[in-house]
Amino acid sequence: MALIDPEAAGVTSSWRRRLYVNLHTGAWTRPGLSPLNKLIAFIIFLAVAVAILQSEPTLQQGHEELFRWTEIVFALIFLAEYAARVWTASENPGYGPGIRGRLRYMVTIPALIDLLVLVSLFITLVGSQGSMLRLLRLARLVVLAKLGRYSTALVAIMGAVRSRRYELLMSLAIACMLLLISSTLLFMVEGAGQPEAFGSIPRAMWWSVATLTTVGYGDAVPLTLLGKMLAGLTAITGIGLIAMPTGILASAFSDALQKQREANQKKIIDDEPS
Repeated sequence: MALIDPEAAGVTSSWRRRLYVNLHTGAWTRPGLSPLNKLIAFIIFLAVAVAILQSEPTLQQGHEELFRWTEIVFALIFLAEYAARVWTASENPGYGPGIRGRLRYMVTIPALIDLLVLVSLFITLVGSQGSMLRLLRLARLVVLAKLGRYSTALVAIMGAVRSRRYELLMSLAIACMLLLISSTLLFMVEGAGQPEAFGSIPRAMWWSVATLTTVGYGDAVPLTLLGKMLAGLTAITGIGLIAMPTGILASAFSDALQKQREANQKKIIDDEPS
């Protein structure tokens, strides 16, 4: 029967605990990110920048080997990060010790995002052709989602959207009604003269979307006097339509950020020695 050296086990546990504190944002008690997480965030931005540059053929041509080795380095770094997060997850009381705790962590949203990033990175190294390769390389931009665990602002935004979901759904319902009404009216007024643009309600919806959102591409334009009057009314209505959810979200964001500031101040006061 093999004997476990208690001293060696203690050293391993100590290293795991130290890595857990530096790697998992919830365990870091000091303000801001730990130095290790700052380094990981920098590598994430670097990986995204390389993926963007690699989409330019003039930059990639003649530097294929350099880009390939860069992909390999990023893949190995994120693989080591993922393995370290799984290994240290047993230090979190919420997951529990041992293999079961690590398995519980592996099915969380952040861990699944990390796994998706790894798959998208390694699968591009296998070698594919044409549009599939471009699609897989673009999938690597999902690495930006890894930044979500570092952003308290993102958490505040998600909370703000959830807190105003009923108001936002009401705004969406009103928008759909206005879209249908304006499309129907323009179909009735302009459909006979411009069948390509307004010959049906679905065709007229493209014009309504561009007008209600105040984009106004100009590829479909009413020609009759009544059609122009309806278009002007639709454009004015669109201003209020855009302002409605904007005001709802602005109010929600303000409340969420205020709560975040109050929570940070309370944490600072609690951490001060009495």
